[in-house]
Amino acid sequence: MIAGLRHAFWRAALTATGGLRVDGTLPDRPCVLVANHTSHADTAALLAALPAARRPVVAAAADYWFTRPLRRATCRLLMGAFPVRRSGGGLGSLLAAGELLAQGRDVIVYPEGSRSRDGSLGEFRAGAARLAERSGAPLVPVGIGGTRDLLPVHGRLRPARVTVRIGAPADDLAGARAAVAELSVPARQHRKPR
Repeated sequence: MIAGLRHAFWRAALTATGGLRVDGTLPDRPCVLVANHTSHADTAALLAALPAARRPVVAAAADYWFTRPLRRATCRLLMGAFPVRRSGGGLGSLLAAGELLAQGRDVIVYPEGSRSRDGSLGEFRAGAARLAERSGAPLVPVGIGGTRDLLPVHGRLRPARVTVRIGAPADDLAGARAAVAELSVPARQHRKPR
């Protein structure tokens, strides 16, 4: 029920601010989704794009989202997030999400660990790949476009069309990163010149 409300809320919000396009399909079983991260709007885009029946949850930075009561409540209610430390013990927090996968839920991870300030794709930390390997869940790359225009780091909300592109499961972290890099390139750049 809550996942359905979250999905409807974020889909309506993104429709009102420029639209949402979703390409690709998910595996038939729970998966670990790894995505590029350029904006706080990335999570809204994924929650609007993924089917509510999959009850997606998001790994969120404990040192940012879970230090203040209002921010923590907002994060849990609107994003369905759980805390992960970005330094010292974060892997254990992330691996505990194996229980969520076992419950049939998808787990979203931003393996760069922080939002990109310039839009480039940073190095991926290994936690998401370890979670997928340990749980037997597919590691699914996702490219998000338009959110940096919609809500830039330290910027204000402005209209922009958002695209979420879901790729085929990757065999390893390097393959997932390469796929995310390809999927996050705006669709217009994939078109061949005439």
